[in-house]
Amino acid sequence: MAVRRRGLTGVAAGVAMAVTAGVFAGPAFAGESGGGNGDRHRATQRAMEAAVNDEAPGVTVQVKDRRGAWDSAAGIGDVQRQTPRGAHDHYRIGSISKTFLSTVLLQLVAEGELSLDDTVGRWLPGVVEGNGHDGDRITVRRLLNHTSGIYDVLTDPGAQDTVFTEKFLAHRYDTWTPEQHVAIAMSHKPDFKPGKDWNYSNTNYILAGMIIEKVTGETYADEIRRRIIEPLELSGTSVPPSTEFGLPEPSSRAYMKLSKAPDARAHDVTELNPSMMGASGGMISNSADLNVFNTALLRGKLLPKKQLAEMKKTVPQEEGNDDEGYGLGLVSRTTKCGEVVWGNGGDVHGSTTMMLASENGRHALAANFNSMEGDLYAILNAEFCGK
Repeated sequence: MAVRRRGLTGVAAGVAMAVTAGVFAGPAFAGESGGGNGDRHRATQRAMEAAVNDEAPGVTVQVKDRRGAWDSAAGIGDVQRQTPRGAHDHYRIGSISKTFLSTVLLQLVAEGELSLDDTVGRWLPGVVEGNGHDGDRITVRRLLNHTSGIYDVLTDPGAQDTVFTEKFLAHRYDTWTPEQHVAIAMSHKPDFKPGKDWNYSNTNYILAGMIIEKVTGETYADEIRRRIIEPLELSGTSVPPSTEFGLPEPSSRAYMKLSKAPDARAHDVTELNPSMMGASGGMISNSADLNVFNTALLRGKLLPKKQLAEMKKTVPQEEGNDDEGYGLGLVSRTTKCGEVVWGNGGDVHGSTTMMLASENGRHALAANFNSMEGDLYAILNAEFCGK
């Protein structure tokens, strides 16, 4: 699953709380709801508690199946106050935002407003050009499945230095525009010719957001709200504006090391400007809402059969790995016991998230660590395989 450290920022001031490396150690706290459902999820709870450590302070999970919802948490939510992780926390979902965005684009395809075979150049003339990039040779489909070859803005050395080092503390509140993201990407050569390989690129979804705005005349955020958040009544889900830096309550703090030094401290990185990720990863949600969204998507409540089938046409994320495939903003993964599950994952400062469900949507799991670490796959396999 493409769960990566992706995001982008610019230039302002902000100071983060520094936390010593060993302070995450402590007792695991858990809270469960759903009647006696917890008995069926003992392996999941054990995996959650085992995953909590110095690098991964806390985890929150919801499972939905035919017997209802089970909400639980383990570990620490606020290191300074030593309060437990909440079973109903809001958190940043990173690249799971791509699944929301792709769903909107595919709805527009179903409505005849554009085609997956349209070129980027048709909708954004002159935008993808320079250093070998050519938007007239790249289709919308190749943006959504990461086969465009377009350079990822977040592999730019300057962006890496600003976003993933302690310079972030001075730039966390900066506003970035889609045009700035794309300009950085265009200053580099493409990774490969369109369709010749696969490489994860946040620039693809920055451009997808720009196309939605060109097609509809509305912001991608407004379209996500109108087409997905409001119809599904996702009260905990939002596309925050660049003026909104924090998380809604309830929520925990988010932690991340900003240095590779052996004695590096984990900083509180909860507050940031979501425009650093933009359309590629700026959304906020909670586990309950993610399960509602993923279940509705897989059951065909958001897309006609044709477009859902297109979304599930995957390409390998790496040669020789048949356990993971990337579709149009939707990822397939095979569990240890052989079940194929669908959804996505997301990594953003101090937040690592997984949203996966069985193909029919009847068994769904959403989980989040309030750090850049944490063994989400152990939790997935515990829930779906009982170990």
